[in-house]
Amino acid sequence: MSTQAATADAVSTKTPLLKSRLGSFLAVVPLTFWVVNHLWDNLSAFNGAVAWEKSVTTYANPYSQALTFIIVMLPLLFHTGWGLVRLFSFRPNNNRYNNYGNFKYILQRVSALGVLAFLGAHIWLAFLQPRLVAGHPEAFSDIAREMRFHGPTLIVYLLGTLGTAYHLANGLQGFAMGWGLLGSERAMRRFEPVSIILFLLLTAMSWSVIYALYTAGAAFGPSSH
Repeated sequence: MSTQAATADAVSTKTPLLKSRLGSFLAVVPLTFWVVNHLWDNLSAFNGAVAWEKSVTTYANPYSQALTFIIVMLPLLFHTGWGLVRLFSFRPNNNRYNNYGNFKYILQRVSALGVLAFLGAHIWLAFLQPRLVAGHPEAFSDIAREMRFHGPTLIVYLLGTLGTAYHLANGLQGFAMGWGLLGSERAMRRFEPVSIILFLLLTAMSWSVIYALYTAGAAFGPSSH
């Protein structure tokens, strides 16, 4: 075999691994930090409308708003495309993995579809539509009223944030495995509590925000529409 052929085979072999690592990196690093920061900002709902709108919908300048949108959307779009390919290319392996591993495998991919639908609706309704259609950021009174008096909105947010918390926490374990940070079954078992704690923490933050908005919604009354 020639040197050129050997090099080509090596590149071909490494390419799927590089794509997989890049996909997991773009999923875990920017998106996880953004989700945690976004939830932290939304916890200001406990302090009322002014504090929430200052933390969540107010930007120092238009450039920071555009930069935030790019940092979120580009990795999200890349990860979505990468994830859809994996979703339709891989199948659970009952001979290789135990029942718990297969359950997590299936739940990760089911949650991915739910999270994709939830984030798509959330980005449109909470970020794009108010600015592009109404001409202003989303008002605290609007989201609080919807959370309090519109049952489907409340259910979607509860389930959507639950799925997001699981997908990120379990994805962190997959990221660590893919990058060789967890090189043995023992290491994976020891990391399992970390994933569980992260899942519970993200869920607690998310549902705390929902509770704060739900409670505040009582002051605005049901929508007239």
